[in-house]
Amino acid sequence: MTTRRNFIKKTGAGLLAASIAPMVLSKELSGKEPVKAQKKEDLFKLAMAGYSFVNFDLDQSLKMMQRMDLHYLCIKDFHLPLNSTDEQIAAFHAKLKEKNVTGYGVGPIYMKSEGEVDKGFAYAKRVGVNLIVGVPNYELLPYIDKKVKEYDYHYAIHIHGPDIKQYPNAKDVIDHVKDLDPRIGLCLDIGHDTRDGFDPSEDLKKYHSRVFDMHIKDVTAASKAGRTCEMGRGIIDIPKFVKTLRKVKYSGACSLEFEKDMKDPLAGLAESIGYFKGVVDSTK
Repeated sequence: MTTRRNFIKKTGAGLLAASIAPMVLSKELSGKEPVKAQKKEDLFKLAMAGYSFVNFDLDQSLKMMQRMDLHYLCIKDFHLPLNSTDEQIAAFHAKLKEKNVTGYGVGPIYMKSEGEVDKGFAYAKRVGVNLIVGVPNYELLPYIDKKVKEYDYHYAIHIHGPDIKQYPNAKDVIDHVKDLDPRIGLCLDIGHDTRDGFDPSEDLKKYHSRVFDMHIKDVTAASKAGRTCEMGRGIIDIPKFVKTLRKVKYSGACSLEFEKDMKDPLAGLAESIGYFKGVVDSTK
């Protein structure tokens, strides 16, 4: 297990050695100052799950995103209701553009009837995205299959860990959708997957072809008692997970969902984003 303290110690020493040794060797051989190699850009993008801002309006949420230098948002319906008019949707996108933020998907949207499925897909079309993060009742999956074929959208089912019997982990989602359209897959919430006793890195390896969205977080325990905490302070091996993202060439969003101190989340959000960015930079 890679703890926060061990990670900082290892990466600190490793970064120092890695930065000094090549420079010294290069200078000795050529007599010139070395040119630093360009780091390869990752395929995945860092984003924010809209639910993190459940207690804040859109202006407040975008202000926090600016402070964290985040530019992608999965849109929740408390910021843009499902019955929004075209004019309201246009105004919403204009406000995001002003803050250099792109709404890349919508949800999670709970769907308990075919009518709610229809409404969710129509909403995504009007918003102008082709990714829905959804939580449909099991019996609606054949209808979701039909709608995905009709719209040519990706549908990512969000998992909820041991708190809810429906879709508790990645395996449960895949077992239910494996024979459906390949555009129906998974929103891998690494915290809830861990709380249900699974390793999210291993699940990402197994199911990566059906992972279309991701909620990143850290948790205090691999059980129902586990709670969201600042990233790097919990039990999830984040460096291992980042390496797995690269190994499977994941190209979607890694959206931070922070469910601690939700009425005053900025400090925890900033710490989590800073830690994740540090891991990303130091493991390239």
